[in-house]
Amino acid sequence: MHSDPKYKPIIPPSYHARYTRAWSDSSFAYKWASRALQLIQYVELVVEMGLKRRTADKTRWRAIVMIEAIKAALRLVLLKITRRPLVSPLVPEREFDPSALPAPSEAASSPTLAPSSPPSSLPATPEHLRNNHVPLPPHPILVPPPPTQSPVPVEEFLLPKALTISSVKSPTHLIKLLNNPKDWLAELIYTLRPLIYGMSPSPPLCGRSCLSMPYVEPPVLLVVAIMLARDKKSTRPLITALALEFLSRNLRRVPSSSATLERSEYARRDRDIVWYLLRGSIWESWTRPKVEAVLDSTARAPLFGVFSVLMKDWIPLIDEYYYYTAP
Repeated sequence: MHSDPKYKPIIPPSYHARYTRAWSDSSFAYKWASRALQLIQYVELVVEMGLKRRTADKTRWRAIVMIEAIKAALRLVLLKITRRPLVSPLVPEREFDPSALPAPSEAASSPTLAPSSPPSSLPATPEHLRNNHVPLPPHPILVPPPPTQSPVPVEEFLLPKALTISSVKSPTHLIKLLNNPKDWLAELIYTLRPLIYGMSPSPPLCGRSCLSMPYVEPPVLLVVAIMLARDKKSTRPLITALALEFLSRNLRRVPSSSATLERSEYARRDRDIVWYLLRGSIWESWTRPKVEAVLDSTARAPLFGVFSVLMKDWIPLIDEYYYYTAP
């Protein structure tokens, strides 16, 4: 049905759905690499929780570095296939939730089937026969003319129906190619940033056992990762990750006003910088004391006390698990 050129969906798909579905249909490698990457992102926190309960911190550390290396390799494969900035998520998402649709009634579900039992009473009088003295509608000549100005301006009515540049583009060309080395460097830095951040035994990764854990050299030889500190209060891992984040942001190109999908992806990346408040030394020295102070002040307040207890149970997850707030 989707191969029919005359096929038009009832609900128009978003730009993200058009782009990711077109690449999944046109490239077998993109389809399975994106699905594998999405599957890893779904289960990585569960895997880390299982490793923390059953293995030593050294084993969990190696597993996290291996997962980040696999994710970076898959992103590089997708980057080579598309030659365009990667979007998130890499697979098409559901446009609407079918469970939100109203449930069909029993009569509407089988309109052609006869009822299983006869009606208990005679059918009611049809609506058009109950009153035969309804006056006729007034003649158009006797009705005053409608107002000359409509309540809704013409521009507001026509603009949602007008086609944009992104609406007529080929789905695989909704994002422009990476043309120059500067664009490639910005995307490569952003792609490898989680691996470089995860290769150092930073506070989110090691938790409170980092001080007693011996240093293990990561399997991937990156000079930046070797230079990162091991102690819990060190700010160098987080500063390195933030430096890579802002370097990629400054090197990337400025999309045009018609590049809706690319602009939305860059806006999402900028919003994700806020997550650094829950990572590393920023979380330990600034965010966590403020959150705990607010929770302590509202612990005995009605209704807010329940929220305070839930938040205090949530804080240790940030301390102990890397993938809870990983980039």
